Amino acid sequence: MITAPRSLRTHIGLFGRRNVGKSSVLNALTRQEVAIVSATPGTTTDPVEKPMEFLPLGPVLFVDTAGMDDEGALGEQRIAKTRKALERTDLALLVAEAPSWGPFEEELLAEIRARSTPVVVVLNKADAGPVDAVLSARLAGLGIPAVPTVATSGAGILELRQALLAAAPADLLEGRRIVSDLVSPGDAVVLVTPIDAEAPKGRIILPQVQALRDLLDSGVISVVVREHELRAALALLREPPRLVVTDSQAFRQVADETPRGVLLTSFSILFARFQGDLVEMVRGTAGIDRLKAGDRILVAEACTHHPVGEDIGRVKIPRWLRAHTGVPLEFETVQGRDFPDDLSRYALVVHCGSCMGNRREMLSRLLRARQADVPMTNYGLTIARSLGILDRALEPFPNALRAFRESRAEAPLPTEVTT
Repeated sequence: MITAPRSLRTHIGLFGRRNVGKSSVLNALTRQEVAIVSATPGTTTDPVEKPMEFLPLGPVLFVDTAGMDDEGALGEQRIAKTRKALERTDLALLVAEAPSWGPFEEELLAEIRARSTPVVVVLNKADAGPVDAVLSARLAGLGIPAVPTVATSGAGILELRQALLAAAPADLLEGRRIVSDLVSPGDAVVLVTPIDAEAPKGRIILPQVQALRDLLDSGVISVVVREHELRAALALLREPPRLVVTDSQAFRQVADETPRGVLLTSFSILFARFQGDLVEMVRGTAGIDRLKAGDRILVAEACTHHPVGEDIGRVKIPRWLRAHTGVPLEFETVQGRDFPDDLSRYALVVHCGSCMGNRREMLSRLLRARQADVPMTNYGLTIARSLGILDRALEPFPNALRAFRESRAEAPLPTEVTT
């Protein structure tokens, strides 16, 4: 758990005005001097992250943020970074001074709730004045726990830990699975993993590692091959595998060589489900078939890798989409947390699997795309759609396959491109 990647950790963010004690609350919760504490307003400038094990929630990432009442040009930039942190927050702590709750806190609470993010209110510095009983009762009526604390002395911190655990969504406690829920112990699964030029030397890329570990933990027999070894591997197996999972860049070849009756999908599609909303992204693929000449497409990557050669987001996906649509298209690429606030100038968003992001951040981006009425899909779905094999790639996911077929019924699709 200590070495769990940040993308699989529950993100717990601390938000509020400057100097309400956010950093002190973080230090008290972690029992460590993680963040600098000072009476000077604006001491915390960039989000401070602390990974730790927080039982029974498991691996978490605490994120301490700059005050959202910061001032000046730099203050506006700090507030923008804080709002970016809010997008990836699974569980929010709204920290306020107990005697000083006001309109600012009400607006911040409304913003957090608008994102459907679970929230716990921390009424810190409770020794400076009485806690408003009416406020506590009103928050309780909304299902929001309000915990009085004195972070510098540790008072109320145990109650705050308990409130955090009680407020955590059930799926964070129960955990989610990448692929093992699609098969049973003892089944055979073939993982097709081309050696990516952008993968670190001596390793394979993160989605492949995580899928393999998920299968091994679940007692599934896993066979790992490169794309040109698939045919030989299938011949060596006494019975066909239950599932074949491929890197999306090899989709066409793997689809041709995988027998009908064997379920087929890609790592990227698995991560569309694991890190986001697969059905929503499948519906977003309908935007591919509405593209017109000159439309601008945003290609978003959660990581900040250095692109080389035939980069999938910058070279291959644009090439496949231009071939599929038969029209000239414009592409813009962003990386890491540089996701645009205004999506209105794009006709389509194509996102990576987000193995380096987290699910809350992906869901926040999906929500923003929906609010802007811009379809959003992901790499694997886009590639499968462009190659005319999306229906087959969705066979392991009945709800997503149904959504795809419904979208085809609503709008006739152009001739499939299979080259």
